[in-house]
Amino acid sequence: MPDKNTADIWQGLISTEELHYQRYYALLDAAEQAHAERITKPVLHRRYVEVHGRLRLLLADYLNENPAAIRIGKSEHGKPYLIEHPQLAFNLSHSGPYLIMALAWDCQLGIDVERCKNRATLAELVHKCLADEEAAYWHALPDAMKMREFYRFWTRKEAFVKATGRGLGLGVNRCVINPMHPVEFLRVPEECGPASAWIVRDLDLGQDRCAALVVDNRELARIRVNDLTV
Repeated sequence: MPDKNTADIWQGLISTEELHYQRYYALLDAAEQAHAERITKPVLHRRYVEVHGRLRLLLADYLNENPAAIRIGKSEHGKPYLIEHPQLAFNLSHSGPYLIMALAWDCQLGIDVERCKNRATLAELVHKCLADEEAAYWHALPDAMKMREFYRFWTRKEAFVKATGRGLGLGVNRCVINPMHPVEFLRVPEECGPASAWIVRDLDLGQDRCAALVVDNRELARIRVNDLTV
């Protein structure tokens, strides 16, 4: 059984190759297969099938179970959880060809990965998504740093709202990172408990992307990053 004081991060590329498609599709439950069939764009369809098939394979390794037999439920706001093993928290994110998954015991966690790319609307997004303290910090940055730092803020916030199970409807501008010490929150919505309960970890996966993990278990001793294989 994996170390209960460690959060495991698994990262890699989505292949979307036909070679592996049938293998992954066979692992999905009826609800996942039905969801996949509603995705009409072929590359997005194959991406969904592969991501959720690989998640099941990973969960099966942790639980020593048949991946196709793992029962995944949905919370009130749609966050997936393991019906028979709710103590094992998991979350996934993908952006273009990049996939990342996180697993840890006895906590709430969320993870997010984003490709870093220039946007003409970046200043508008800052106004919409960042709180006053964060926006002031961002505007004071050299222009060369602004794009990547925006994505750092975004992935931390996205990981947080995923950890809570509430998603973007919670309001990312209500989840305020300390710009001078970005492993912690200044404020979170009252219904999410004290800001001090949550920890943030940026993940270094390369210059073309940003990723972050947020978890509410301050007893986690370490974060271990692993490479996924097909």
